Amino acid sequence: MGYERFQSAGQPRWRERLGQYWKLVRGDRPIGVLLLLWPTWWALWISAAGVPSLWTLFVFTAGVWLTRSAGCVINDYADRWLDPQVERTRGRPLATGAVSGREALLVFAVLMIAAFALVLTLNRLTIYLSIVGLFLAASYPYLKRYTYLPQVYLGLAFGWGIPMAFAAVQGSVPPVAWVLYFANILWATAYDTWYAMVDRDDDLRAGSKSTAILFGDMDLIAQTVLYALMFAALWMVGRQAQLGLYYWAALGVAALLVAYEFLIARHREREACFRAFLHNNWVGAAVFAGIAIHQVLQT
Repeated sequence: MGYERFQSAGQPRWRERLGQYWKLVRGDRPIGVLLLLWPTWWALWISAAGVPSLWTLFVFTAGVWLTRSAGCVINDYADRWLDPQVERTRGRPLATGAVSGREALLVFAVLMIAAFALVLTLNRLTIYLSIVGLFLAASYPYLKRYTYLPQVYLGLAFGWGIPMAFAAVQGSVPPVAWVLYFANILWATAYDTWYAMVDRDDDLRAGSKSTAILFGDMDLIAQTVLYALMFAALWMVGRQAQLGLYYWAALGVAALLVAYEFLIARHREREACFRAFLHNNWVGAAVFAGIAIHQVLQT
């Protein structure tokens, strides 16, 4: 299968190549960056009790894009055997052969080196924690072969910016950081379960595992429990961080947004479940707005 098969008519080879790399890192699908960015910003604003320093904000925002992109690359590398069998993923560059496995590993290495270079400008504790984050990001894609809980592990990886943010701002990781981290694990498990429900039939045929398969017909009940526990954890964060009325109002808005997700995905249709997944961007944004407004008005 030659590369020319994937080259658009009249388009320069280098531009087509860059386009394939852009698809590989999901540059055309920013939702993953946003879902990773919101909890990181939650942590930055809480730990700083206001607006964090511009450099710290830049390091973590750029780091979110770099690590999420690297995570997508290593995920596709691990799933190159599975993606051609799944309707939603069969057009990915590694699945089609437009990008080789060796190229993907090189892109992953470049992205992670760039992210680590940014972390080196922060304190020692943050650097140490980033090494754990690298392990979580690199190992996550292989969990779906051995366990039905890769969505939980995604929450562990996606939320690792929370303890890192506290370490960077305060030089330590207080208990409230771990409660916030736990809230994010629950949230990520819930929204990625919506995502897994899109692929459930394909995953069953291919032998892949997910919480959507584990929960089966009890999926909506399990989702209810996950979101309820998430809001309970966020309530504890609000109490410990002494967040005020705007935060509690924001949690109310977020709860209404989650209720809407259940409304649109109640019949478990693929498109509806995907819309429910995407809708979590607004949940994260609402929680951040409550934190940011409270902290700014208190300073």
